[in-house]
Amino acid sequence: MSSREKLRNLVKIGSLKDEAPVDAEVHALIESGRTRLKDSRNTTLSLESQFDLSYNAAHSLALAALRKCGFRASNRITVFQCLEHTSALTKTQIRILIDAHGKRNQAEYDGDANLNEKLVEGTIEAAQHLLDEL
Repeated sequence: MSSREKLRNLVKIGSLKDEAPVDAEVHALIESGRTRLKDSRNTTLSLESQFDLSYNAAHSLALAALRKCGFRASNRITVFQCLEHTSALTKTQIRILIDAHGKRNQAEYDGDANLNEKLVEGTIEAAQHLLDEL
C-alpha cells in the first residue's frame, strides 16, 4: 500500500482531513519553522526555551509536509506520526519527534518535562532534516 493510500485510510477513520494544499499556508509554516529552528540554536537561552523553539519548529515543518500532501491532522501527534508517509526522515528521527511531543505535553500539562540536551539536539537535527527536505 502506498503512502498516499495509508494517509487516505487515516481520513476514513477521522485522524486526517482531506484539504487541498494552499501554497501561502505551506510557505508560512516553513518560514515559521525556519525562524524557530534558527532561534532554537541560541545557546544563551535556557534548555526549556531551546526545546520549545525546536519542538514548535518541528511541528510547523511536519505540518507543512502534511499540508503539501493535501491533508490536515485532527491533532498534533498525528502530524508527527504521518512523517513516515510525508517525509524522508528516518524512523529514529520520527521517534525523536514523537518523544519530543510527549515531553511537550508533560511540560504543558504537568509542569515538568524532565528535559535533556540529547533530546533537544535530536529535535533540532530532525527539524533541520525536515526543513532541508521541504
